[in-house]
Amino acid sequence: MGGAEAALLDILASLREAEPDWKLDLIVSEDGPLVAKAKSLGATTRVLAFPSSLARLGDSAAGEPSGNRTSRLRLLRQMLFASNGVRAYVASLRRLLRQFAPDVIHTNGFKMHILGALAKPKEVPLIWHVHDYLQPRPFMARLMKLCRRRCKIALANSNSVALDIKAACGNSLPVQTIYNGIDTTIFSPRGDRVDLDLLSGLPPPDLVAPDVIRVGMVATLARWKGHEVFLRALALVPTEIPIRGYIVGDALYQTDGSQYSLAELKTMAGELGISDRVGFTGFVDQPAAAMRALDIVVHASTDPEPFGLVIVEGMACGRAVIVSEAGGAAELIQTKSQTNPQANNSQKNIETEINALAHAPGDVAQLAQRIMQLATDPRLRARLGAAGRATAEQRFNRSRLSTELIPIYRSVAAITK
Repeated sequence: MGGAEAALLDILASLREAEPDWKLDLIVSEDGPLVAKAKSLGATTRVLAFPSSLARLGDSAAGEPSGNRTSRLRLLRQMLFASNGVRAYVASLRRLLRQFAPDVIHTNGFKMHILGALAKPKEVPLIWHVHDYLQPRPFMARLMKLCRRRCKIALANSNSVALDIKAACGNSLPVQTIYNGIDTTIFSPRGDRVDLDLLSGLPPPDLVAPDVIRVGMVATLARWKGHEVFLRALALVPTEIPIRGYIVGDALYQTDGSQYSLAELKTMAGELGISDRVGFTGFVDQPAAAMRALDIVVHASTDPEPFGLVIVEGMACGRAVIVSEAGGAAELIQTKSQTNPQANNSQKNIETEINALAHAPGDVAQLAQRIMQLATDPRLRARLGAAGRATAEQRFNRSRLSTELIPIYRSVAAITK
């Protein structure tokens, strides 16, 4: 699952624990692991599949051929005038919503924000939960702005995303930040570890280097997640530093041209001369167990990250984390000012990271330096891991979600019990 789906499950779990008598209904556009996990939390789940053209279509037109932009403009017109397959989908969604008779509709993705706004019963309040930036998606931004009056409030997963929503939709739409939460009993330093080498088809590292440091990315293969930056950074690490890199994950979305294939990344590693130092596990259904098998968790997104769920998950597992410092991800890093008595007056105060190390997005050399810094300093890894765990427990435990969401639900729907 992607980050938005994982965040949704954490919301359902938090609500179920806080309000066990509430009826939770979930409508999804395709079957998959989200459905089974939502059902296990007691949510009534229905699959209402998107038409194939809508499922494949992404919502970012930047840098794409004019033909793709034309397709998005066509989708815009279809949604606005409710024609063709979108009209049928909206009608089906409207019937299903009437059947569920909700007090509140809470949508969790751009397409469902628009479709929900078009299909919702007039008297039922709609909440948009926005997990990604809107302005880089010009057609979706236009649709959201047009539909904003059908929405009571937009929730953002970071202050960075909240500012983006306001810029795209205007100040008439109320926006509130609610950071994502995670299950800190699952994402914990204690628990099983998957054998990353076995999954990758690599020989056990103790046959090559007994003190090898495992450095990995746990992410979908979306191109903006920075896999190429990670591989190029590994190639800069001298071979005398015993590290082994891992790419944990596989292609996820149906959107055309939005992600790497494992074959592409393996070819890239070969061209960089690091095939023997990098493992590709493919999909792993226990991300916490994969993170516990790492010494260093790398977040390398080249675009600003709306939140960065993997950052918080890595922290919760007590691992040293390196963060691409932009967007919402920058809000997760804690720093403190220290005085350097040997510096000149203009540089006396320096910022020291408390719970993670940072690098500039796309800066291969700086990421390589951060990897080398952690690989050669076990005390620093331990300090960051402990501080990261404390951050996850204090700021991002998912039990916090219900305490923030329930008052919003009660407010928009006038629920009194």
